[in-house]
Amino acid sequence: MSTNLQTNLPRLNSLSAAEVQTELLKCCGSQEWARLMIAALPFSNFDELSEKADQIWWSLDPNDWLEAFHSHPKIGEKKAAASTSEQSRRWSEAEQAGVSDGAAETLQSLAGLNNEYEQKFGYIFIVCATGKSSEEMLQILRARFQNSSADELRTAAAEQAKITQLRLKKLIDS
Repeated sequence: MSTNLQTNLPRLNSLSAAEVQTELLKCCGSQEWARLMIAALPFSNFDELSEKADQIWWSLDPNDWLEAFHSHPKIGEKKAAASTSEQSRRWSEAEQAGVSDGAAETLQSLAGLNNEYEQKFGYIFIVCATGKSSEEMLQILRARFQNSSADELRTAAAEQAKITQLRLKKLIDS
């Protein structure tokens, strides 16, 4: 574990509730998740923060998950449906870096299937895009069309949990 993960956690613990909320919402767009994380402060180490983040995430109502999904841009796009911080936008761009190198045909397919996915499930396609190429994301998107609505919601929530964990590490390691 990096030294920053140990030294920046006390800074997070010392912020006001409003400041912590601002920081946490960069990692996950659910207001309820951020509220419950604030209530769990202080965290003695990153592992405790990480475990609590997961525990709280999986205790939330699906509407809270949907709220978090709205803080992400569609794969291949830059703007989320909900208002997000500049840091969140930069993280999304970096996480989706694999899309920028995609072939035009792949990018067109992603855009079209993103829209179909949203029509079918009622929310945008959520995938932890870090390290994935546009072709890999397209393959995942196609495969997830086969899921039932209930299964897909849990799958998307699991992907959001992965994104949150990566972003918490970035937040504490910055």
